[in-house]
Amino acid sequence: MPGDHRVNERIRVDTVRLIDNEGTQRGVVATREALALARSLDLDLVEIAPTAQPPVCRIMDYGKFKFDEAQKAKESRRKTLNVGVKEMKYRPKIGPGDFDTKTRLVEKFLNDGHKVKITIMFRGRESAHPELGKKILDRIVERLTDVAKVESAPKLDGRNMIMVLGPEKKAKAKVESAKEVPQPEVVPSVSAEVSSEES
Repeated sequence: MPGDHRVNERIRVDTVRLIDNEGTQRGVVATREALALARSLDLDLVEIAPTAQPPVCRIMDYGKFKFDEAQKAKESRRKTLNVGVKEMKYRPKIGPGDFDTKTRLVEKFLNDGHKVKITIMFRGRESAHPELGKKILDRIVERLTDVAKVESAPKLDGRNMIMVLGPEKKAKAKVESAKEVPQPEVVPSVSAEVSSEES
């Protein structure tokens, strides 16, 4: 983590194993000598392995190092937050066009690595016919069989029926194998000769 390293005068041991700013191992040197070299290059001496005997120190721009570490941590957090659960809502009496559009979006979310919560919303008397919602969910699963796996089976939750799909890890392999160019069929040549003599 940035800020956890001892730098320059805070390194209180007599000798260190030094790596210079080019990444070259300089071996074990006196800490004073290592610090003088860092100062001459207008850089910092940073302790990167304090538990080693002697500790390993590197000559670098510590400000830039801290900034890069912070950026990496921020990027890592951003990626973690982005992969979440998306939701797509359907109605039991959804039309074919809407069904196709919503299901294509669900497929895109799955291909991006997201989980997708599918919600069937019942209104009025529709809630007396949960089998209509189940049919929609079955159609979605059938359509997305190559890219999705059911992580949470369909269940009723008040006026809604909910199912959670997760990305299918084997999907990429399936897609890649489907992209393989099929071998051309060998069509046997048919002789066009017709006997002109009829017995």
